[in-house]
Amino acid sequence: MTGSPTDLPRLVVAAPASGHGKTTVATGLMAALRRRGLTVSGHKVGPDYIDPGYHELATGRPGRNLDPHLVGEDRIVPLLLHGAQAAPRPADVAVIEGVMGLYDGQIGGDGFSSTAHVAGLTGTPVLLVVDISHASRSIAAVVLGMATFDPSVRIGGVILNKAGSVRHSDEVRRALEPLGIPVLGVLSRDDEVTAPSRHLGLVPAAERPGAAGSLDHLADRLAASVDLDAVMRLAHTAPPLSGPAWSAEEALVGGLPDSGPPALALSGPRRPVVAVAGGRAFTFRYAETVELLDAAGCDVAVFDPLADSALPEGTSGVYLGGGFPEVHAAGLAANRPMLTALRTALGAGVPTVAECAGLLYLCRTLDGAPMIGAVPADAAMSPRLTLGYRRVTAGSTNLLTAAGTEVTGHEFHRTTVTPGSGASGPGAAGAAAAWTWGDRVEGFATPTLHASYLHTHWAGHPALAARFSAEVARAHSRPPADSGRRAARIS
Repeated sequence: MTGSPTDLPRLVVAAPASGHGKTTVATGLMAALRRRGLTVSGHKVGPDYIDPGYHELATGRPGRNLDPHLVGEDRIVPLLLHGAQAAPRPADVAVIEGVMGLYDGQIGGDGFSSTAHVAGLTGTPVLLVVDISHASRSIAAVVLGMATFDPSVRIGGVILNKAGSVRHSDEVRRALEPLGIPVLGVLSRDDEVTAPSRHLGLVPAAERPGAAGSLDHLADRLAASVDLDAVMRLAHTAPPLSGPAWSAEEALVGGLPDSGPPALALSGPRRPVVAVAGGRAFTFRYAETVELLDAAGCDVAVFDPLADSALPEGTSGVYLGGGFPEVHAAGLAANRPMLTALRTALGAGVPTVAECAGLLYLCRTLDGAPMIGAVPADAAMSPRLTLGYRRVTAGSTNLLTAAGTEVTGHEFHRTTVTPGSGASGPGAAGAAAAWTWGDRVEGFATPTLHASYLHTHWAGHPALAARFSAEVARAHSRPPADSGRRAARIS
C-alpha cells in the first residue's frame, strides 16, 4: 500500500543555532495562522516534549515529534501526515519547528536527526530565524553559509529577530538583498514573548497559568510583523508527500514477534483502563503513545499525582511518563492517598511503565522526600546534565521487551538514581536491568514493571505498546482472588 500523493502546505522553522527564537516564531506563526481560520498542525524535530506543549496551546491539536533516531527515517513522512490528517479535520498547513542549529544532529552522525535531515526527508522549505541583536551586515554572511552548506536544503525566507531599530533591520535587509532570499518579517526585542526557563529548558506550558495570555500577545506580534501571506506562499511550494499516513492500528499488526504474548482481544463489555500520569508534574508523553494504547483496546484515563487521591476506577495498567517531579517533590510526597494507591496497585502486580520522571516517582525518596518506594533506590538532583540519544538492548524478557531486543531512545535529566539498575547492589534483588548499552546497565525490569531513565517513542517500537497492552489485558481479566500477586514491587 503506497497511498496517493498528498498535498500538504508546510514549512520548517529553523535557525543557525539554539537561542535565535525558533520556538517563539514557530509557536507565534501557528497561533497567528490559526487566527486566520486555518487549521494548523504543529510538529517538532527531535525528542523534546516541552515545545510541542506550546504548539498544542497554539493550534488546539496535539503537538507531535519527528525524530529519525527515535522512529526511523521511514516513519517521518507517515507520522507527519498522521498529525496533519488527524481528527477533527485535516490541517491546512503544517509548521515544523527545528532543533538546535539547522545542521546539528546526532553527535558523530553527520547531521542525522537534524532539522536539515527532516526537511530533506519531507521535502519541506525552510524559514530561517536569525537573531540580529549583535550584528548587522554580518548576518548576510551567516545566511549565505546556511543556504549553501547543503544545496539540497532550500531556505525560502528569513525572519529577523530581536532587531534594535528600523535602521538596524534595514541595514540587514540591504545586506541580504544580493542573496535573493526574501525577508518575511522583522521582530523587535520584546521580553513579554520570552518563556521562562529552568534546569531542563523552557517551563512547560501546562505549568504556566499565564501561557495563554503570552501566546495571544505573541500572535499579535507575529501578525503585525510577519508577512503571513508570504509565509503561506512559501508553505505552498512544498511538493506532495507520497505514501500513507501512519496508523496506530496498522502499527500494532505484526508489532509482536511470533514468540511474543498474544494480541489483546478487543471484544468484551469493558475495555481495560490504563492510568496515565498527567498534571503539572508529569507533562511529557508522545501523542502516539496514547493512540497506540487506544488502538490496542485500552481506555486511557489521565490522573494527576499531585491532586488526585485515587487511581481511575478499574485501573489495570499504569503509565508514568516524563516531567518534573523534582520540582514538585514536596507536593507529590504530601499526597499520601495517591502514594498509597500506587503502592497498592504495584504491589498487586498491576503492569506499570515508568520513564525518567516516573522512575524518580517510584523510588524510595526524591531529594529526601518520600515517594512510592516500589523501586529500592533513592533519587536526587545532580549538577550534571545527562543528555543524548541511546541505542540500547534489553538484557532480559520483561514487561516491555523480549531479551535481546534493540530499542532507540534518549535521556535528558539532571538527577541520579542510586543504585542505578536492578543489576547493581543487593538492594535491587528481584529485578533485572531494564537496558544495557556498552558497559552500562540502567533501570529496573520485572514481568510487570519497567522503570528507566530512557524515553522511548512507541511509534518507532510498537512492540513495546503491544506487549504492555497484552499484559494489561491479562491483569484486567484475572479474577479478583488472583489480583494479589506481588510482582511489581522489588524487594
